[in-house]
Amino acid sequence: MKPFSSAISRTLKNPLVRAGIVLGMGFGGFADGIILHQILGWHHLICYTVNCQPTSIEQLQRENTQDGYFHLALWLVTLAGTALLFRAAPYAGPARKGRILFGSMLAGCGLFNFLEGIIDHQILGIHHVLPGHPHQLLFDMLFLANGILFFMIGAWLMRSPRKAAD
Repeated sequence: MKPFSSAISRTLKNPLVRAGIVLGMGFGGFADGIILHQILGWHHLICYTVNCQPTSIEQLQRENTQDGYFHLALWLVTLAGTALLFRAAPYAGPARKGRILFGSMLAGCGLFNFLEGIIDHQILGIHHVLPGHPHQLLFDMLFLANGILFFMIGAWLMRSPRKAAD
């Protein structure tokens, strides 16, 4: 039985996995920005008030511009993931391509949520999932748990069954 670190190293050498993780990070960020920033209006990339509700039109415009830069960065990440996907196609192997790609994208989405939650919510404190809510920390922890869960499900999907001869 090989050590866990060598299995991770072997998995990350798969170009399809690398492409999927980068794509998943981009899509995970888009889901955050579209759902939490734009549709629900819970927060912006950078919040200037405790509850992240702007106090002026100028402040709302500044927050929307910052969200726009966030989305631009995510678009570039997704574009890079797409380029990696095209480069990975010839090396993907005949079996389980869809499962590996979907699993690695889900893992990448979880990785984005976890890292963004740790860095932006906990370390920098530039925003929280639902700022100003009495259970703000709970929402932040659920966001981190969501990232871990997505990552674990993605890693499980990428796993090779013992009987497969990839």
